[in-house]
Amino acid sequence: STPSNSSAASDVYKRQIYICDMTEAERKQIIDLVQREVVPAIGCTEPIAVALCVAKATETLGTRPEKINVLLSANILKNAMGVGIPGTGMIGLPIAIALGALVGKSEYQLEVLKDSNPAAVDEGKRFIAEKRINISLKENISEKLYIEVCCESGENKATAIIAGGHTTFIYIAGNGGILFSRQNASSEETKEQTVDLTLRKVYDFAMDAPLDEIRFILETARLNKAAAESSFDKNYGHGLGRMLRGTYEHKILGDSVFSHILSYTSGACDARMAGAMIPVMSNSGSGNQGISATLPVLVYAEENGKSEEELIRALMLSHLTVIYIKQSLGRLSALCGCVVAATGSSCGITWLMGGTYEQVAFAVQNMIANLTGMICDGAKPSCALKVTTGVSTAVLSAIMAMENRCVTSVEGIIDEDVDQSIRNLTKIGSKGMDETDKLVLEIMTGKQ
Repeated sequence: STPSNSSAASDVYKRQIYICDMTEAERKQIIDLVQREVVPAIGCTEPIAVALCVAKATETLGTRPEKINVLLSANILKNAMGVGIPGTGMIGLPIAIALGALVGKSEYQLEVLKDSNPAAVDEGKRFIAEKRINISLKENISEKLYIEVCCESGENKATAIIAGGHTTFIYIAGNGGILFSRQNASSEETKEQTVDLTLRKVYDFAMDAPLDEIRFILETARLNKAAAESSFDKNYGHGLGRMLRGTYEHKILGDSVFSHILSYTSGACDARMAGAMIPVMSNSGSGNQGISATLPVLVYAEENGKSEEELIRALMLSHLTVIYIKQSLGRLSALCGCVVAATGSSCGITWLMGGTYEQVAFAVQNMIANLTGMICDGAKPSCALKVTTGVSTAVLSAIMAMENRCVTSVEGIIDEDVDQSIRNLTKIGSKGMDETDKLVLEIMTGKQ
C-alpha cells in the first residue's frame, strides 16, 4: 500500500521515524476512539437520541408514561424537525418520542427503535393524538446537544438527560432519587475521551497500524453500501441517488467512477433521511457523516481494483480525519457536517490515487477553501443534495492535490499549516456561525 509517486520514499521514511514515537497505548487509544465514534445507527441521530432518552426515562419509570415532557437545545430541535422516522412514514419528533416510550430499548443505543412495528406506530399515533407529549426549547444553555426527558405516570416521575454526545447520559432520576449524575462532569469527560490528534498523526496511524487491529472499519463499507443499494429501486426522499443512477448518469455525467460515487452516497442519504428502517454506520454522531466518509472511498477502491488492505487503510484515514476535525468543531453546529465528512473521503481518495501525506494535506486545504460556510438547516431529505455537493468537491480536491495544486496561505482562511487551516474551519463553524444558527432556527420555526 505504498504510494506510487516520486516523494513516496521520503514520505515512508518520515512515517517510520514518527511511528516509533507512537506508543502501543496511544495506538490503542486511537482505536478505542474510532470504535466509540463509528457506530451503527437507524434513522437520523438527533430524533433517535431523543427516542433513546425517552426509552431510558420510561425504563426508569417502570411503566408506560401517561405524559412525556421534552426539553431540547436549539440544534437538536433544528435537526429533528423535518426528517423521516424509521418504519413510520412520518417525520419529526412526536412519533420518535412516542415509539421511544412504547417500544424503545436503551440498550440498543442509536438503534433504539429497531423493534418498532406497524402496531406500535398505530399506538404511537394514538399517544400523540391524546396530546400526551410536550416539546419545548431548553432556554439558557450553552450545550448544543442537550436532551431532557421527564416521564410521568400518576404521582411517579422519571427524568433522563443526554448532553455532549448522542448516547451520553449525564443524569437519571426516578422515584424521588437520583440514580446517576454527571451533570458537571460532562465537558470534563469529553476532554478525557479526546485523543490529541494532528493530520500527520491521523495519516501515520492509518498507514502503519497493524491491519488486524483496524479491520473492523470494513463494517462501514458493508452497512453503508447496503443502505445505498436499497435506495436504487425505491422512491426515498428526493430520489437523488436513483436519479443519478438512471438516464442522467449516461446522458450527462457518464457511467464513471465519479457518477457512481455521487449516486451511491446520495442514495444512502435518501434512504436514511426518508426514514428507511436500514442501519448505517455513523461517524461522530451523524449517519450522513458516516455515509460521506465511507462510500466515495469504497466506490473508488472497488472500481480501481484496490486490495483489501488499501481499502481498510483508506477508510481508516477518512473516518479518523472526520473524527479529528469534529473534535474541535463539536457534535452539532451551524456548519453542515458533510463538509467535514467529505474532507475525510477526499483524503482517502487522494491516498488511493497514490498520494503522499503532503498531497493528502493539499486535499484538505482545497476542501476547506471551497466548502467552508455551507449551513446546516436541519436533517431532512434535501441533505442528499449537500452530501452530493460535498463528495463531488472531495473528488475535485483530490484531483487537484494529485497535480500538486493547493490553495495557498495568501488566499482567504487557508494557513500554511494544514492543522491551523482545520482550526480556522472549526472556529468559523463553532463560533463565527452562532448567529447564523439562531437565524436558521428562527426561519425554520417561523414557518410552522
